[in-house]
Amino acid sequence: MAQHPEDKHRHSEEPETLTARLRRLTKGPVERLARAFDRLGFRPNTLTVIGLLMAGAAALLAAQGRYGAAGLFLLLGAPFDAMDGAVARVSGRVSRFGALLDSTLDRYGEGLLLAGVGYHMADSGQLTGVALAFIALLGSVMVSYVRARAEGLGIEDKVGLLTRVERVVILILALLSGQMMIGLWVLAILTQVTVAQRVWRAYRVACAGGE
Repeated sequence: MAQHPEDKHRHSEEPETLTARLRRLTKGPVERLARAFDRLGFRPNTLTVIGLLMAGAAALLAAQGRYGAAGLFLLLGAPFDAMDGAVARVSGRVSRFGALLDSTLDRYGEGLLLAGVGYHMADSGQLTGVALAFIALLGSVMVSYVRARAEGLGIEDKVGLLTRVERVVILILALLSGQMMIGLWVLAILTQVTVAQRVWRAYRVACAGGE
């Protein structure tokens, strides 16, 4: 049966993620803040590196079991991590390398933090926590991988419950509240759900295109 153009368009539509919603709602304030960062001389790649350093510091604190301090560092580093793309746009410094560096260091930052948590869980004999940290890390990597692989095949694939923004928010809340096990359970389960959502979307779009 021939695919109606409207059906094909419907398959390509994506529900708005939290990331997209936040960007839409905060576009004005973020642009003003980005211009301020630009006037202060911050370059986009510098902000990206600062974000990684803050995540690295949070990872070291988490490895020592100082979850509250780790959550605070992660919270303070979030604006730097969020502003690099905005500064690149307002300053006219958007580049393919900058986008690659941003994505790469984001993965490192998230991986370091979960590794730090996993280390402390192992050091304190919480083997379930160690397993959950590894499962959450694997899920986080696979969420990003499925999107990148799908986009390499020409399929936009940003759907799912836990994009990076949601994962960072969960980590911050779990660290600040001291409820790390709950946070790890949520991340371990819902990252795998997000992977399944993205694979399913890619499948539907590919089928709609007759592949």
